[in-house]
Amino acid sequence: MSATLLKPRQRARPDDLARDSPDPQHGPHPASRNWRAFGRAYLGPFWGRFTLLGVLLVASTLLQTLGPQLAQRFIDAQRAHAVETALLALAIGALVAAALNAISGVGAAFLGQDIGWAATNRIREDLADWLLRQDMSFHNLRTPGELIERIDGDLTTLSDTFSVLLIQVVGGALLMVGTLIALFLANWVMGLVLTAFALVALVALLIMRSVAVPAGVSEREASAQFLGFLEERLAGVEDLRANGAGAWVMRRFYSAAQIWFRKSVVAWTRRVSVFVVTLLIFGLGLGLTMGMSAYLYLVAHSITIGVVYLFVQYMFLLQGPIEQISQQMQQFQKAASSLIRVRELLGLQSSIVDGQQRLPTSETDGGAAGETDGVRRGLSVSFDHVTFTYPTGEQPTLRDVAFTLEPGQVMGLVGRTGSGKTTISRLLFRLYDVGEGAVRLDGVDVRDLPLATLRRNVGLVTQDVQLFQASVRDNVTFFDDTIPDARISEVFERLGMSEWLARLPDGLDTWLEASGGGLSAGEAQLLAFVRVFLRDPGLVILDEPSSRLDLATERMIEQGMRALLAGRTGIIIAHRLATVRRADVILTLGGGRVLELGAREALERQPDSHFAALLRVGLEDEATSDQDQEGALV
Repeated sequence: MSATLLKPRQRARPDDLARDSPDPQHGPHPASRNWRAFGRAYLGPFWGRFTLLGVLLVASTLLQTLGPQLAQRFIDAQRAHAVETALLALAIGALVAAALNAISGVGAAFLGQDIGWAATNRIREDLADWLLRQDMSFHNLRTPGELIERIDGDLTTLSDTFSVLLIQVVGGALLMVGTLIALFLANWVMGLVLTAFALVALVALLIMRSVAVPAGVSEREASAQFLGFLEERLAGVEDLRANGAGAWVMRRFYSAAQIWFRKSVVAWTRRVSVFVVTLLIFGLGLGLTMGMSAYLYLVAHSITIGVVYLFVQYMFLLQGPIEQISQQMQQFQKAASSLIRVRELLGLQSSIVDGQQRLPTSETDGGAAGETDGVRRGLSVSFDHVTFTYPTGEQPTLRDVAFTLEPGQVMGLVGRTGSGKTTISRLLFRLYDVGEGAVRLDGVDVRDLPLATLRRNVGLVTQDVQLFQASVRDNVTFFDDTIPDARISEVFERLGMSEWLARLPDGLDTWLEASGGGLSAGEAQLLAFVRVFLRDPGLVILDEPSSRLDLATERMIEQGMRALLAGRTGIIIAHRLATVRRADVILTLGGGRVLELGAREALERQPDSHFAALLRVGLEDEATSDQDQEGALV
């Protein structure tokens, strides 16, 4: 049992989400086609705010270039012994321009942060949803820590960069252009000199960017691999300590950290080189400005001392944007790496292609979860000579498996560990597609069914129930607020859990904390029964929900299991063979093959059957275990 923090943007049914969002089963995400589509998807909705931001940035540029001109006129007017009122007017004008520039700067900074976070949050939401929709082959090749780094780490870097990019880079570029235009108006020679300086600086920055981006991509990859390794080891810390594997883990830890460190040094060095080159170019530009100003004032006598001051101030105005661009270019290179990786992930396409055919029984295919009254009609299940090999496997896990389960029948699936029992449930859910043969539900190949329909009609209760950090109501409804409390209470009562619910301090509103709110493994599995019952599927798969429970708790869920299987087709994956006593038929697997298939009672009476042999060994083990548990209870 585990708990996960889940705070959805809005409470919606999973089926509604599937209809409203693009699906990787039908191709890559539309935003991944090209950079124009990406920008239209995530920046297009904010065109109004972009327009206002542009107005504020232009206003700030005009006000910043106006300030030095007012100061130049003040200096020249004072040297010409102008009247005090004229000097006072110029001083007041400079103060007003400075105040308006500060106001426009604050407004632009606010809008830049707002647009940056709003846009990247849209990307974060789409990326998380897209990755959750990928098939199991994708998730098996990547650790949870790696995917968290993609969704959170990459996009946090992107949001931080994007927020300042609009102000410091775009705003700086506008200020640079405005300053050069003002210089041309003041003196075309000085305008040419500083324009050449600005062009050289920009070309150098672009060249350095192309050098640094690949190193940034490599650094982020190493970071994701390190965090993925760390997440897996922390999750298994009890087993690692119990088996004395601490030294091995630390060796792997140092090795992964060393790789990350080396790639980070290379990436950092290349990013810093951008800053160094920019400083060198700026020093050259400052020297040219001072030299040209001295020549024009002392030799050519074509400018006043006020204009000299104007050139120097405009040079310092250019210094700010260049330094900002050089500093942000380092961060921008990291963000560019993140942006490339985000587009690559959105470009993924699931190997599971959605079907279009409906189930022949309209009641099961079209009804909303929990709306069917009375006894639920079961669905037929058939495996037609199925052979299946996992994508990372070398040998088939299932070999020519064939069986048919009639509607309403309950089948016990038995066999030793690794015989392929769990694989059958995964194929029914279509977490993977079969290699040979076909899996059919009510006569329809599951590959021809929409995944939403398939998974709405197949319910699963596992040994490890995932609980969210939320209320009991949200945990059993998966945040679907269209299911009324009366329906939830009815299900609790039918499963024999009404007294348990009444003992909770806040009933359905009881909050489950990070540890599951103090629930036992048995209580968590009872909540899983409620989840399945609310969906009202025609096929229920029980992956031995009682295998980890003590006798008292196991007896408590017996009523729930009977209610859950009533009228439905059931498959019980048995680890404790006593559980399959409620089964109608038994399928025994061995080495991925069907060893025998028949009525449970008939197989029990055959001493030489595989099931009878497993049952004799299993019952002996269970009797010993039960005696130990009863003694402990006494």
